[in-house]
Amino acid sequence: MSRFSIQTLNNISNVGLKRLPEKRYVVANDSAAPDAILVRSQKMHDLPIPESVRAIGRAGAGTDNIPIAKLSARGVPVFNAPGANANAVNELVLTALLLASRNLVAALKFVSEMPDSDDKTLHALMEEKKKLFAGNELPNQTLGIIGLGAIGSLVAETALKLGMKIIGYDPEITVEGAWRLPSQIKKADSVEEVIKSADFISLHIPLVEKTKHIINAERINLMRNHVVLLNFARDGLIDNDALLAGLQSKKVKYYLSDFPSAKLRGHAQVIAFPHLGASTAEAEENCAVMVVDQLKDFLEHGNIRNSVNFPNAILARESPFRLGIAHANVPNMLAQISSTLGESNVNIHNMLNKSKGEVAYTLLDVDSAISTEVTQKIGTIQGVLSVRAIPLESA
Repeated sequence: MSRFSIQTLNNISNVGLKRLPEKRYVVANDSAAPDAILVRSQKMHDLPIPESVRAIGRAGAGTDNIPIAKLSARGVPVFNAPGANANAVNELVLTALLLASRNLVAALKFVSEMPDSDDKTLHALMEEKKKLFAGNELPNQTLGIIGLGAIGSLVAETALKLGMKIIGYDPEITVEGAWRLPSQIKKADSVEEVIKSADFISLHIPLVEKTKHIINAERINLMRNHVVLLNFARDGLIDNDALLAGLQSKKVKYYLSDFPSAKLRGHAQVIAFPHLGASTAEAEENCAVMVVDQLKDFLEHGNIRNSVNFPNAILARESPFRLGIAHANVPNMLAQISSTLGESNVNIHNMLNKSKGEVAYTLLDVDSAISTEVTQKIGTIQGVLSVRAIPLESA
């Protein structure tokens, strides 16, 4: 029985790794020819990725540390774990809302820097100065959410329970995701509509080219005065120079982020955490379990679920012999693949074809074993990115 080699680039929770049976998998942090790579925060853009790699699994949601375009061109799906760390991030956002609304960071600093004295003197000083840290309650305040995926929608539900009003925007939201949202959430038609309406603004979107510096000088100028801005999504979503100007003018009252910046570090109106969003034991376990299960299903059956660069493609097995083919999403590909199989006397029993942008993926259950010669012939078809025979373990 062949075994799959899995390379880990970071510490991955053992709760997830235990789902890879030893009789079928070898897991190590160093491998000359891994079949797949599991990663968390390791930056892979400059790392050599062996030709043997069939898939990448990111034990988390964001994938900006992975060279997606390069892997897509090789026909390698990149899996992530959307929603697995949602509760951990949601709790941190809730913490940030309370810190900002009640001026708690400044208040804590005041107490920690109080001079040594007796209790009577300290209590008198506190009574005199506590008015400097008066805050606001959250009910009836408006929270604007940009990005209503697993995390953004959970933040919205939590804020509603606190009595806040919610306005949200997400151009990429799915029909299923939209149905899950509470009816009390006002759906905005643009980022601008959200930021004009909100007392608090929370970002929950990925960092891609079109979202880089989505909060810039022009949009900060549209915000209400003394807005509180929260970024627990990705560094790079905010133009720090524009933000500094907004903080200076008091347009932005506080900026709370999970991504410390040298330019913002030490600013009195900036509260930064050391990337704690998913830093809970529960979130690490959930992410590891989710991405390991997806990677295992792909390696053993060719199924794809929650890939950032490939379509979802799940086909129940009806044969011990299966082919998984990644190819360009162009006309005549299926005809060429079918023709090549026919010429090799391989009969197609069942087939699934899905596409996502420029990439397509085809799963075929066939009635007989697939030789290396057949896979090599399919691999020579122009537009085929990768091809893999996937026999059942017992076959």
